[in-house]
Amino acid sequence: MPPGHQAGRAIAADEFVTQRHGDESETVPALPRKVDALDAVDVGQRLDEFDLLTNLGSGAFARVFLARQTSMQRLVAVKISENHGTEPQTLAQLDHDYIVRVFDQRLLPERDLRLLYMQYLPGGTLLDVLHKARKTTWTPQRSGQLLLDAIDEAMEAKGEIRPTDSSVRAELAGLSWPETVAWLGRRLAEALDYAGRHHVLHRDIQPANVLLTAEGVPKLADFNISFASRSPDADRAATAYFGGSLSYMSPEQLAACHPADATTPGDLDTRSDIYSLGVMLWELLTGRKPFPSASSIDSAGATPTSQQTTQGEHSTLDTMLAHRTAGITASAIADLPPDTPPTLRRILLTCLAPNPDDRWSTGAELAQQFDICLNPPARNLVDPPPGSWRYRLRPWSILIMELGVVVPNLLAAYLNYYNVRSLVIDDLSRQAQQRFDLMWLIVTLVSFPVGALLILYIRRYLVLVPYGLRKGKTYDAAILARARTDAILLGDRVFVVLSGIWLVCGAAWAVAMAIDIGGIPARGYLYFFASVVVCAAVAVAYPFFLVTFYAIRCLYPTFLPHGEVTGADSEQMRRLHDRSVRYLAVAAAVPLIGVAGATFIPLDEIGSVIVAIRILCIGGVVAFMGAYWLFRKVESDLTTLEGVTSNRSQPIREP
Repeated sequence: MPPGHQAGRAIAADEFVTQRHGDESETVPALPRKVDALDAVDVGQRLDEFDLLTNLGSGAFARVFLARQTSMQRLVAVKISENHGTEPQTLAQLDHDYIVRVFDQRLLPERDLRLLYMQYLPGGTLLDVLHKARKTTWTPQRSGQLLLDAIDEAMEAKGEIRPTDSSVRAELAGLSWPETVAWLGRRLAEALDYAGRHHVLHRDIQPANVLLTAEGVPKLADFNISFASRSPDADRAATAYFGGSLSYMSPEQLAACHPADATTPGDLDTRSDIYSLGVMLWELLTGRKPFPSASSIDSAGATPTSQQTTQGEHSTLDTMLAHRTAGITASAIADLPPDTPPTLRRILLTCLAPNPDDRWSTGAELAQQFDICLNPPARNLVDPPPGSWRYRLRPWSILIMELGVVVPNLLAAYLNYYNVRSLVIDDLSRQAQQRFDLMWLIVTLVSFPVGALLILYIRRYLVLVPYGLRKGKTYDAAILARARTDAILLGDRVFVVLSGIWLVCGAAWAVAMAIDIGGIPARGYLYFFASVVVCAAVAVAYPFFLVTFYAIRCLYPTFLPHGEVTGADSEQMRRLHDRSVRYLAVAAAVPLIGVAGATFIPLDEIGSVIVAIRILCIGGVVAFMGAYWLFRKVESDLTTLEGVTSNRSQPIREP
């Protein structure tokens, strides 16, 4: 931890003052502390079995040193503070790749101090990175190398040697600056999710409390004012040690600091930490916070007298609350770098929503969104540019889907009519021909609307839910999961509906011809059913790819920004890919079946359908090429979406 690190804050909710450190503000206890014992600790001393080597940082309540643990002959970070707070008990529950690992504590009763020794990380903190980013003029070439340079500077100051041949550092160097911020955010979100699942809140997310390894991996530290919501004394712990940096607090955490507000520290949950993470990442991305800091608010007015201190603190809180509840302004959004992906902008704005219900509810949801942001094909699917065809066509989903089904079926129905008319009906009387035409017209006029209504019914969630989302309506997880499943299975369900309609219509035609027309030879029925099979394959196989392509590329991604997606979706996608291969085989077989069927037609009759056979063969080849192109697009989209919904992201392990 670098000099200036404000470690170990503890405060009663109704007894606080604001203490400034540079341009930052934090709440600190109004009661005096015992300074002698803590201030007497310095470099060169031995406490217990720890030789204090270097001062890494100090704050209102603690000092942090680089120390050598003599019994283990290893370097550790030692945090020395007054003997209060719940940090050791809290961190004992947490063992995660993106949370600083605490080894143990020692009590020094003769000085009434506590010594907490933990994993030593040589890469400095995100505060160092923030300072360097502010000093660096933005250019389109700004990249993750800036993060690595800040780490190298921090390591050089400690006499450390940077690692070589690091795949993690190579990955970071290749990221843009917004992608680097997302890369860091994804790992910190996973840390918050882990802590949240253990019912632990941090309550002091800020750059100084994020340590960095030599490879750039962030680790969340300083849980001194956190609390475990399921501990036996959770209600007391929530308020007994409450504080943090005002500039990074969520609206509800600021309200809990305000004596006139009914909100209490015990009302906070992970969404408050997510808000603070959003403020920190916004500041890292733009170089400034999305809201005025406490110091800038105070500097706008006169310095209060001692009698006005309490009133001034309340006024500062009121002003900060007003800024946060008003939301992010257009001028703050204008601070975002031009190369910020729309996905990252959406993620951060959701983190910074004034109402906790409008934020990501868990760190896992947030981590999944960062996965989307870090995957360019996925973020283009989920957040297409406003001018893209996917974005413009979303409101027209009903019309597009119906045309994708109706047009191939109309062509197949006409082809079937032409074949049966030429091979079977033209040899019958004129009256029989007229009755056949009437039957064909009636069946077509009935079956097409019925099929359209059935398809509209099975995709009702794909119509209603996106419309509601565009209007700002919220849906529970079950409804969103149902809509996502409907999008994945839409092509299969359309296939079943169309197959059923062709089967019913074919049987109805055959029965109607036998009853109403009569006199048709057995060979005529054979031709009839062969034609129905070929045309049904045309009507069913090709729409599957059109429907699936549109559902996966344009409909399914609209649901991803609205809640965590479980691994069940990725499993459904893998099965869809396997089925798509079989559908592709059917599409490839259509012209072959047409040619094979033509060999059974007598030579003196083949002339009447030779045009239809040519159309079927040539059209089948062209349609298959289109189906194959759509298949490859669907395959690519499924691979992309499966990668960000599988929940199989692997953490970076310690070297």
